[in-house]
Order: sequence, then C-alpha cells, then structure tokens
Amino acid sequence: MRDAVMTALVYLCALTVFAVLVWIIADVVLRGAGSFSFTFLVSEPLDAGRAGGIGPIVVSTILILVVCLCAALPIGLGAAIFLSEFTRGDRASGHFVRSSLDVLAGVPSIVFGLFGTVLFCEVLGLGFSILSGGLTLACMILPLLIRTTELGLRSVSAGDRLGAAALALSKTTTLRWIILPVAAPAIIAGTVLGLGRAIAETAALIFTSGYVSRMPESLMDSGRALSVHIFDLAMNVPNGDESAYASALVLIVLLIAVNLTTASVTTRVLAR
Repeated sequence: MRDAVMTALVYLCALTVFAVLVWIIADVVLRGAGSFSFTFLVSEPLDAGRAGGIGPIVVSTILILVVCLCAALPIGLGAAIFLSEFTRGDRASGHFVRSSLDVLAGVPSIVFGLFGTVLFCEVLGLGFSILSGGLTLACMILPLLIRTTELGLRSVSAGDRLGAAALALSKTTTLRWIILPVAAPAIIAGTVLGLGRAIAETAALIFTSGYVSRMPESLMDSGRALSVHIFDLAMNVPNGDESAYASALVLIVLLIAVNLTTASVTTRVLAR
C-alpha cells in the first residue's frame, strides 16, 4: 500500500507540472492566435503597440540571444572544464569559484541589469544597445550553465578516463573525444535552461538594451526585446492585452525554436 501511494503521488506531481504547462500554453494560444499572422511578425508596431506588428522586436530579441549565447558558451564551457578537470578534491580555487557561482545564481535579475548599466553601458561606453543587453544576459545565465555542465562532466565514469590514460591519450584529446561527447546532454540542458531564462528576461534588458521599438541596424543600436514589449503592453498601454497575448505566443514559439536549434547544433558540434 505504501509503494502504491508513493507511486501515485509521484505521478500526481508529474501530472500537475504537465497540467500547468498545458494551461499556460492553451491560455496564450486561445487569446493570442486571433492576432497572430505573418503580417504581425514582419510589420512594425503602431499606436504604442496596439496595432501593427513586432518585426523589429523579433529581430532585436534574436540578436540579443545570439550575443548572449556567443559570450556565455565559451566562458561557461571553459569554466566548467576548469572546475571538473583541474580542481578535483578540496582545492581552494575550485571552492572559491563554486561559491561565487552559487551567490551569482541567487542574485535578482534587476541587480544584473544595474550591473550591466554601469559596466557595459557607462564604463565600456556601449550605451543602451543590443550588445549591452546580450552581454548582461550572458553574465546572468553563466552560473546555471557552468554548474550544469560541470555536473555533466563529472558524471563521466572513471573507466573512460582510465581507458584514455591507458591509451596514452593527452588530456586535451581525452576531453575533446571522450568526455565532452558523453557530457553533451548536460551541456545541452544547461544551455537550454540558460536561454530559457534569458529569452524571458525583462528587468535586466530595460536597463541595458533599451526600450526603442525600431528596426536595429547594428549591435550598437538600442532594441526592445519581446519580454519587454509584452510587459509594456500589459502594464503601460491601455487595451494592449490582445497584442500582448499575440506577442507572448511568438515568444513561446521562439523559445521552442531556439531550444531545438541549440540542442541540435550542440549535439552535432560535440559529435564531430
């Protein structure tokens, strides 16, 4: 009886999570599908976003995510390799880095936004730009990306490492051809979770990438992300709920597309 009750509770928890997901997606689809069209995707917003579309906003969002991914992936992967392969045991350097990551993971996004404003916008002179927003998001997702990747690298069995050592393979060769392919699912999971947080971020981008809804011409231009646009329509624009739901539907579709693309590209790169 105890096993049956525990099994039922586990299934109930899983079903609850799935039901909440279906509820959210169904609500967004039902209320946003009426305004969703190709014209909505490519045209510029009009009347404070009540009319027109979200073409420039989609472009700005994609550019911000590309900058974020290009900055976070190399640093995150390198830091995870350092923690997994070079700081095994109780070395002080590894403990210090892990403690720093745990602290950063709990920092509110608004603090990252203020940090990005000072460092990227003012000190580095990038101003309110897509580049500033992407770099700020990269800083924000690094803790999650590094710790997830590190756990994946540490999960590689000792037998694989010993077999590589027996074949006189160098540490670099072992890492590239044995450890990274085995840890690919964890790397993909960390990347997808990080991008999921980045693509829905609002507070950090208001202070860094800006509020402008025009089509960006370069990474140094200010650009409004989809999450910021949805927030503005829902909170500051009267009668903007219809466009907000349509934009939220686009955000969900973009999130799914980015996740699938990231997983596919990461798998192919690590499998070569």
